[in-house]
Amino acid sequence: MRLGLRVFFGFFLIAGLSAVLLLKVFLAEVKPSVREVMEDLMVEAAHLLAETAADEMDGDGLKPGSRLGAQLQRYAKREVDVAIWGVRKQSLDLRLYVTDARGRVVLDSGQPSAVGQDYSQWNDVARTLRGDYGARSTRYAADDRSTILVVAAPILKEGRVLGVVSVAKPVASVQRFIDRAERRVFWAGAALLAASLVVGVAVTLWLVASVRRLRRYAQQAQAGQAIAPPAMPGELGDLANAMDDMRRRLEGREQLEHDVRALTHELKSPLAALRASGELLQDELPAADRQRFAAQVLDQTARLQTLVERVLALSQLEAQVGLGERQRLALADWTDAQLEHQAPRLARKGLGVVWTARDAVTVDADAALLELAFGNLLVNAIDFAPAGSTLELAVSTTPTSVRLALRDHGPGVPAVAFQQLGKRFFSTARPGSLVKGSGLGLAIARRVAELHGGRLAFEAAAPGLKVTLILPL
Repeated sequence: MRLGLRVFFGFFLIAGLSAVLLLKVFLAEVKPSVREVMEDLMVEAAHLLAETAADEMDGDGLKPGSRLGAQLQRYAKREVDVAIWGVRKQSLDLRLYVTDARGRVVLDSGQPSAVGQDYSQWNDVARTLRGDYGARSTRYAADDRSTILVVAAPILKEGRVLGVVSVAKPVASVQRFIDRAERRVFWAGAALLAASLVVGVAVTLWLVASVRRLRRYAQQAQAGQAIAPPAMPGELGDLANAMDDMRRRLEGREQLEHDVRALTHELKSPLAALRASGELLQDELPAADRQRFAAQVLDQTARLQTLVERVLALSQLEAQVGLGERQRLALADWTDAQLEHQAPRLARKGLGVVWTARDAVTVDADAALLELAFGNLLVNAIDFAPAGSTLELAVSTTPTSVRLALRDHGPGVPAVAFQQLGKRFFSTARPGSLVKGSGLGLAIARRVAELHGGRLAFEAAAPGLKVTLILPL
């Protein structure tokens, strides 16, 4: 099962069970709570009526001419039509009966009347006459709506109990309030559960999307793409940054191992040549041979020096974050000045330089880095160009970039090797020789282009290779 479904079902199970249990407990408490409130009000009403009845009672029961009976009759005939919080009440359901000190009913507002009956055994009367709290619940049928709650209060006068006032009210009269409260609780709980599920879905989708972003980043990093970690809040953001740090360390270690192997391979040839020349120079040799071997020592030493300088230069460039001091350069004129620096090397191979395009354009660039990049490109082109051939230069513009192109007429590079060009220690053999370069020159030029926000592009020229340094305009 997918992570999203697991999280959602887990959240649904927890939220659903919690909501059901809470609703069950809450709904179970609604009816008892309403009855408790009703009983509390009935107790107060019973005591209030007991004080009223105290003036109407004597030791034998109601006084002759008591007004309490007439008042209860008028109460029973009153018409009422009120809306209590949206629930309409159209009848008075409170019943009142009064018993004397022996428990016999002397006054009753109910229909039919229970006057004359002995209620001394009923809990409300019996307990009250004993000095306890008197209350009872009478059920006339199995239906709870037929239940009547009765609460009593003693009629006291000068410390004597003259009788009992009992107040009765059917539970059915408040059942509508209970039903309404239960409906409201139920629908509020259902809405809360629905909102919880919506939140659960949103949290699940966010979590799954974040995990997928992390997975996509890990897959891209595994494929060798140098991308920034996804920006995410909290622990997921910390995890993304930790993954990026781990990726950088692993890449750095892998790159270091690769570079060490490649550098060791590059050093083997000149060291072997130096060793061989040194051994031969220890013997007695003709002057011409001694001169030839000494020249070979100097050549291999120069090769080693160039290799070390380029490795150091590339290491510094890769560690560099931004550019140094920028200068406004007229690119074509600046290129002419760089050609002057390489004039001796061009002359030794009899190479000519022609301009195929020369747009008057200026760029903001780090002059030192740009000179390093173009110098390596030019040396590389000279090395691969056939003697007596021509190098082609072009400075052109597009709406978004400036392009400095250099083409030689050498053997070129196979199309399958284009993806490797610009990587350190990748190179092809020099014309007429099995000796390969280090590939560091193109790597340096590519890094300089990246620091300027540009790139290095390669194009098969047939014959030869066209390298273009692309800088943002």
